[in-house]
Amino acid sequence: MIHPEWSYQAVVYEMNVRQLTVEGTLRAAADRLAFLKKMGVDVIWLMPIYPIGRKERKGRLGSYYSIRDYRAVSSELGTMADLDYFVTTAHAVGLKVILDWVANHTSRDARWIDEKPADWYERDEQGEPLVPWDWTDTAKLNYANHEVWRGEADAMEFWVREHAIDGFRCDMAMLVPVEFWNETSARLRRFNPDIFMLAEAEETNLFTHGAFDACYAWEMHHLMCDVAQQKVRVTALRDYIYRDREKYPQSAMRLTFTSNHDENSWSGTEFERMGDALEVMTAFTFVVPRGLPLIYTGQEVGYDHSFEFFDRDPIPTYRSNEFTRRYRRLAELRHDNVALASGERGAEMIEIRNNAEDCLMTFVREKDEDRVVVLMNLSPYTVHADFHTGVYAGVYTDALCGCRYELEEHVDREMAPWSYRILTRHAL
Repeated sequence: MIHPEWSYQAVVYEMNVRQLTVEGTLRAAADRLAFLKKMGVDVIWLMPIYPIGRKERKGRLGSYYSIRDYRAVSSELGTMADLDYFVTTAHAVGLKVILDWVANHTSRDARWIDEKPADWYERDEQGEPLVPWDWTDTAKLNYANHEVWRGEADAMEFWVREHAIDGFRCDMAMLVPVEFWNETSARLRRFNPDIFMLAEAEETNLFTHGAFDACYAWEMHHLMCDVAQQKVRVTALRDYIYRDREKYPQSAMRLTFTSNHDENSWSGTEFERMGDALEVMTAFTFVVPRGLPLIYTGQEVGYDHSFEFFDRDPIPTYRSNEFTRRYRRLAELRHDNVALASGERGAEMIEIRNNAEDCLMTFVREKDEDRVVVLMNLSPYTVHADFHTGVYAGVYTDALCGCRYELEEHVDREMAPWSYRILTRHAL
């Protein structure tokens, strides 16, 4: 599969408009775009911007994912003109914009409940729309009815055709038929071949007919948390990388992250889940094979807080700091080295075998003129590292400090807990 050219070395930012600024609006959020671009972000994923249902609403403002109207903008966030201003501003500074799409369900008072035939929804014995899982503020759409397919696809094309949207992050994509995604993605790409499709799912059939460019790496994220908490050792993470290589086509991009809106609100912040391992795990999301790194709202300034999900809970202060600078260096690393690209453009991992493989990951990714050497102690212990680098010995640039670094043929030294080094070299 050929992905949009801009996506191979992209960095994704998930924007929670409600919490990003004190105003909580699209207009105010547009003022953050230049900051994010300078940090190295390439694509903004907007959490759902649509009007939210009132029936069975959770909290004061409700869930973004309980949608009343697929073709409108929530008045909480602004107007359609405000969205157009946001997209125009993003495009002007070189950012792409993708919308969060919720195809599985609507709110329980959605326009479609009144305007469409009853069989657009799955219904119980009393004729009420079914509630999927425990999402009591939502109503399950009926994908046995192909008119629902057309209604969803028409609405998605509306945003691409009328408002210059660059793609979609598709919520719980595995809950609707993959044939719907195959058909709809093909339709959208006929209008705009550079549409980018990201699935919140891990099923391999999402890639069989090219419906999606990327999917979540949920399993890897949970393993990263387990390694950070020492529930498992780094061998589990290494084994996952090899399984993933065999499981998915080489072209499949995998969204890698230390946090997102689900993890942040329901499982705690990345600081709580990863502790002292957070910095090295963040770097890992930028160098792991096939990875498409994600930054969630607040991470760019190191905001240690679990956002309220159904109410306003904005970031109180927002300024560049050590976290911003670290993300900027990691984004530059990704942009400057094709070996770290996602999909078929990137390089696979070549391990440098070491003496402590339950703690250390030492590997190379090499493609064309680019070589990236990654040395990581993914444990809370000081480890005496002893390994031979062979043909990878030589003079490099330390990617995070920009200084010269000589990698010996025989490495024999102590590595501090959760320490790491990323080395780069470009062929002359």
